[in-house]
Amino acid sequence: EVQLVESGGGEVQTGGSLRLSCAASGFTFEDYAIGWFRQVPGKEREGVASISGEDGYTYYDESVKGRFTISSDVAKNTVYLQMNNLRPGDTAVYYCGANPLAGYGLGWLTIYGMEHWGKGTLVTVSS
Repeated sequence: EVQLVESGGGEVQTGGSLRLSCAASGFTFEDYAIGWFRQVPGKEREGVASISGEDGYTYYDESVKGRFTISSDVAKNTVYLQMNNLRPGDTAVYYCGANPLAGYGLGWLTIYGMEHWGKGTLVTVSS
């Protein structure tokens, strides 16, 4: 059974940093893409960044390029999202998603979503 457990959310002030973690289990890490998504009430979930477990290739949404960094520790089956220079507009519930690579492009998966989801962790950025 695929399981994704997010941690690391919290409240920070504008300009602050947070690091989210996604602990993955139940699948072969190298065969999957894992991504971070976020959602605010009343809006659709949107992709933030994704990483290939096979080769470490990454994809970012334009809104977070230069501020967020996605990385993985294959030995720990964990994906991280380092978020710097946070803004109030980054406030959301952040979800970890996973999908078999199976020929899908990271950009496509980041835009259209993934098969498996964690329960999310709340990030609040105050002004």
